[in-house]
Amino acid sequence: MTDRYAIFGNPVAHSKSPQIHAEFARETGQDISYQRSLVEREDFSRAVDAFRLSGAAGANVTVPFKVQAYHCATELTPRARRCGAVNTLKFDGATILGDNTDGIGLCADIDRNLRFMLADTRILVIGAGGAARGVMGNLVDARPKLLVVTNRSIRNAEAITQQFNDDANINIRVMPVTELPLHQFDLIINATSTSLTNELPPVPSASFTAQTLAYDMVYGRGQTPFLALAANAGARTADGLGMLVEQAAESFLLWRGVRPNTAPVLAMLRKQLAQDTY
Repeated sequence: MTDRYAIFGNPVAHSKSPQIHAEFARETGQDISYQRSLVEREDFSRAVDAFRLSGAAGANVTVPFKVQAYHCATELTPRARRCGAVNTLKFDGATILGDNTDGIGLCADIDRNLRFMLADTRILVIGAGGAARGVMGNLVDARPKLLVVTNRSIRNAEAITQQFNDDANINIRVMPVTELPLHQFDLIINATSTSLTNELPPVPSASFTAQTLAYDMVYGRGQTPFLALAANAGARTADGLGMLVEQAAESFLLWRGVRPNTAPVLAMLRKQLAQDTY
């Protein structure tokens, strides 16, 4: 019997998740189907319940429903509880297990694919919304020397770091944009939505060095203003396509008990994006 999965979002037509999971299933010999599901904001909980009751096995969740998915879950993994958002649901009868694979996907891409070691580094996260919240726990667990969050709203930045400040072994700080020119970082992550609107997040070129990795969580947008600024400052740059594939692999592992090889799928998507550019 074919197990059914879906990704819920709004918008969702652009999602590459069906293609990614189809490749994972082919590689690992798993019998699944995977579809996109466009849901209106007020209908998310009802849509998830209807999908579960139809006999489906699980779902992914993308914007703007990750917080709603957190509240839909009847059980939560520690990492989902930690960040207060869910991007993966696993159904087992009346049980809805909520997980969040965004953070582990980001760190796997940076560590395994980009060969950048996170331990003992100086990290700057730009943004204090859901994208930043989903990865903070894994960044803390990587044991950086310094972890800084900056945001136009300092109150939001303080809120996102507050729960981690009791970790005495990690130096976690909130830094106003005006202080950033005085500091340089080994890794700068753009966790804002600015690249979707072709805008530049609040970061000065002085924060980049030739050894900095600039990581934009948005993918498929080419050289975004953030990545262009970083490249002009001599930094190494990367988009979020690898994170997309790695977080999907973690969802697949939760559902199927096997972790697929991500390298062929990532290479395939890179090739497709390059072709779409021309």
